Amino acid sequence: MEAPPSLDSLRCFVEAARLLNFRAAARVVALTPAALGQRIRQLEEQLGRPLFHRTTRRVALTPAGLALLPHAERTLATAVEALRAGRGETGPPPQDLVLGTRHELGMSWILPMLPRLRRARPEITFHLYFGSGSDLLLRLRSGEVHCAVGSMRIDDPKLDSVVVQREDYVLVGQPALLRRTPLRRPADAAHHTLVDERAALPLYAYWRDSVGGHDRLRFGRFVFFGTIAAMRAAVLNGEGIAVLPRYLVAPDLAARRLSLVLPRIRPLHDYFRLIFRADDPRRSIYETLAQEMAQVPLR
Repeated sequence: MEAPPSLDSLRCFVEAARLLNFRAAARVVALTPAALGQRIRQLEEQLGRPLFHRTTRRVALTPAGLALLPHAERTLATAVEALRAGRGETGPPPQDLVLGTRHELGMSWILPMLPRLRRARPEITFHLYFGSGSDLLLRLRSGEVHCAVGSMRIDDPKLDSVVVQREDYVLVGQPALLRRTPLRRPADAAHHTLVDERAALPLYAYWRDSVGGHDRLRFGRFVFFGTIAAMRAAVLNGEGIAVLPRYLVAPDLAARRLSLVLPRIRPLHDYFRLIFRADDPRRSIYETLAQEMAQVPLR
């Protein structure tokens, strides 16, 4: 790419074009007439065209000079605005930000939080994208999503994250189901169905790998529902028991629509993180958003 002309040369050209007098222009830019003339000659050599018709009696712009003038003026004005912006005199520029999340968390926690985030960063227009964990990571890498909230594991050095909230889990079931078929000891699991997201049992792993959890429960059947919202609905309907985020089922526990199973064993916890590309220059914005998110309890 060809090097752009220097701002000093453009300023000398603009003043000479405005005044059509090299000596007067030199005074404005605090140079000698010879130094100003040298700057303009350098610009003409870079363009390969003369910018002025000069005689002993008058100075006039050439067609090339006329074509260059409005662009040079805009460039200098933009440079001044860039300097003011860098000094913090213009405020943050308006920008759009696509925030990714899973559907359940987005609807219950992030969507109600948007007014708070807008107050913290009024220059940002927030857009939401709902997807699965793997889909969110894929779109983060491609730049379609700028940042995302999730608890998925990150092993990609191109991604970075900031912790926003701790995520606790509980093993729960429908009270009526547990009255008909109690689950008070590991052997009782053979009479129950475990509900999880997929065959790898990612939610149950929080209970299985906890202190005292082990892998002692041998369930009679497994069913998979793809999302934690569907899992919750299935457990509320008495279709099985499941490990679910505490924030999601807290109202159900309070209303006794669900009951804790083997409550003395505490499942492992995880963290929701705000995830973004490691090379994204807007890291300071994401850190501000993470601080705001940390002030809002999960629900």
